[in-house]
This record gives sequence, structure tokens and C-alpha cells, in this order.
Amino acid sequence: MKNNISSLQTQNQLAQAQQSVERAQDSVSQAQSHPTKQTIEQAQNSIETAEHSLQQAIHNDNQEAVNMVRTQLEEQKQAIQKLSNQNYS
Repeated sequence: MKNNISSLQTQNQLAQAQQSVERAQDSVSQAQSHPTKQTIEQAQNSIETAEHSLQQAIHNDNQEAVNMVRTQLEEQKQAIQKLSNQNYS
């Protein structure tokens, strides 16, 4: 039973990481549509939260899914970095 609970916890952590990355994607899209200092900072905060969620899921047995989430997060990090390199006030 303990093994099943542990498995559910790791699956839940992966699902939370995926949801967190999806929220980061939404924030990045918002910043791209309306690039202001505030929206860029919000997107950066969402990405940081997603990174923490991903760290919690890193030991999941489904490494393919973890890698997919990591790739999605990296894409968002690159997009917001590109946007933040431009000067918005």
C-alpha cells in the first residue's frame, strides 16, 4: 500500500509540474501580447514557480514525461528571456 501511495504522490507531482508549466505558458503569452515590465515580471515569476514544481517531480518514473515538461519550460524561459532583453517600462 505504501508503494501505491508513493506512486500516486509522484504522479501528482508530475501533474502539478505540468499545470505549473501551462500557467507559465499563459503568463508568457500574456507578456508577449502586452509587453510591460509588470507582465514580464509576472511571467518570470510563473516560470520560477514551474521550475520549483518540476524539481519536485524530477524523480518520477516516467522520465519521458518529465523531459517533455522540462522542454516546454525551457521554451518558455527562452521566450521570456528574449522578451526581457527588450526594454519595456
